[in-house]
Amino acid sequence: MRVSDVMTHGAECIGPEATLQEAAERMKALDVGALPVCGDKDRLLGMVTDRDITIRSVAEGHDPCKDRVRDVMTPKVFCCYDDQLIDEAARQMEDNQIRRLVVLNRAKQLVGIVSLGDLAVETGDEQLVGSTLEAVSEPNRPVR
Repeated sequence: MRVSDVMTHGAECIGPEATLQEAAERMKALDVGALPVCGDKDRLLGMVTDRDITIRSVAEGHDPCKDRVRDVMTPKVFCCYDDQLIDEAARQMEDNQIRRLVVLNRAKQLVGIVSLGDLAVETGDEQLVGSTLEAVSEPNRPVR
């Protein structure tokens, strides 16, 4: 099974200059917790999550009507290709302890997002989902 078989198609982007309020409104309208951040020609610049907005702006006493997506987004985005096997995507989630991957086509255009939930619902592979969830949920240990 390929990533394209289980991913959420047609992910919407938000621009880096949008306010956090605009990002939150878009997340609410789409019923999602994360949005890819895209610049010119839909070039992927990062990812913004509802947690980014809460922790990096609101909890710091900033105004989400004034703060911009670029101020809180995560610039390092993990991604996979739509034609990759889902086992490879799950392994990448495990290795990087993340619950979602941006999905690109081979022309490096954003075509969707695949989440741990997509793997659980669409594959029916309890062993794959269980091991991925366990690895993603494992707490990070400080480097000594």
